[in-house]
Amino acid sequence: MLWSDPDDEPPKDLREAQDMLRRLGLFMAVAMILTMLVIGLR
Repeated sequence: MLWSDPDDEPPKDLREAQDMLRRLGLFMAVAMILTMLVIGLR
């Protein structure tokens, strides 16, 4: 890596969007599991 290379770190807004998508994916996974449990119990 040269001193002139740009940083590998993405910009702040991109990192925030990635965090939001990760949280949304986790929420969707939990919601799907709960839905399967409710359907299975009926």
